[in-house]
Amino acid sequence: MNYILFDGPCRDNLLPFTYTRPVADIRIGILTIREKWENYLGITTTTVTEDYLSEKYPMVELEENVMINASYLPTFELVEMVRNLKVNQAIFKDEDVIAFFTKASQEAIDFTSYEALEFNGDCIQVEHTWDIFAKNGAAIQEDFDLITKNRKSEPIPEMTVAFHPENIFIEPGAKLPLCTLNASNGPIYIGKDAEIMECSVIRGPFALCSNATVKLSAKIYGPTTVGPHSKVGGEVSNSVIFGYSNKGHDGFLGNSVLGEWCNLGADTNNSNLKNNYAEVRLWNYRTEGFAKTGLQFCGLMMGDHSKCGINTMFNTGTVVGVNANIYGGGFPRNFVPSFSWGGSSGFTTYLTKKAFEVAKVVMGRRKIEFTEQDKTILEHVFEESKKYRRE
Repeated sequence: MNYILFDGPCRDNLLPFTYTRPVADIRIGILTIREKWENYLGITTTTVTEDYLSEKYPMVELEENVMINASYLPTFELVEMVRNLKVNQAIFKDEDVIAFFTKASQEAIDFTSYEALEFNGDCIQVEHTWDIFAKNGAAIQEDFDLITKNRKSEPIPEMTVAFHPENIFIEPGAKLPLCTLNASNGPIYIGKDAEIMECSVIRGPFALCSNATVKLSAKIYGPTTVGPHSKVGGEVSNSVIFGYSNKGHDGFLGNSVLGEWCNLGADTNNSNLKNNYAEVRLWNYRTEGFAKTGLQFCGLMMGDHSKCGINTMFNTGTVVGVNANIYGGGFPRNFVPSFSWGGSSGFTTYLTKKAFEVAKVVMGRRKIEFTEQDKTILEHVFEESKKYRRE
């Protein structure tokens, strides 16, 4: 069977992260949503996404296809229903379509002609940006159970202190010579060739993905995920950092999500709690206003390729778009549009030519090419986000 993950109605609520990737490629827990579905299904998937992303993330359509709403995370029960779908059957959860079986010859989908199957089980849905960190603990546990089942962990080094070692899994090549791992409140997963430097203190749930690094004497509170090839230091609490991003120095990051290729300057701090303890509102691209999150703790949402200078201070509930460069004293406003350059005293437009020069160097340091596809995607984001920038 051919499985295709589609963005669904949540896509705009997940900006700025979905400016540069399909919903399926958001990381929550240990794996991306795509990786979760592929692990459960035992087969590769493709994607239906925005036209400007489709060259990098193409769809492969066969005569018969099962379409899956990528905002839903798989469970064994849900995957079993998806596997057993027949032509013109659809799985619903309340009013939402989770998956449906279609033929390439069908020009339009009319769900009134489909047999509706109700999914009554529990599963995680990523509907808003803040869900990525708020639901990360449950996602880490599900991924941990999935990818460590019937496998044996590498031994915990003698000089490393471990609480509840049965909840700790270490992949080959990982280095953690002298640190503290406390898995009392949730599992700890250390990926292949990852490193936890000396005197770091980790509390689960925690996922350190392949080739990622925890710097000297870091303090990490779960639920936290550090994506592949990312580096973290200082103090981090309940945050998700996608791949190839750096928070390498002292400073606090809490209840936050960083995209790929982000860099936080030394002693950058974010607030994750308002002084009056009120509910945090966060910029929403779909409504073009500040939306209620239902959360008392909510920090920084930063899109791909964005960076900030040393001693940057982010207010509670700040959203930073793609390819922004922030520096200077004081608090920048709590919505920084994509391709903005500046800080609390104001912003100018970060021109694509300069932004692309930086991206080429940054990615080249990790031996990854900044491709024409990447350039085309970011040019589209530049144009789409133009209405939010003020000169």
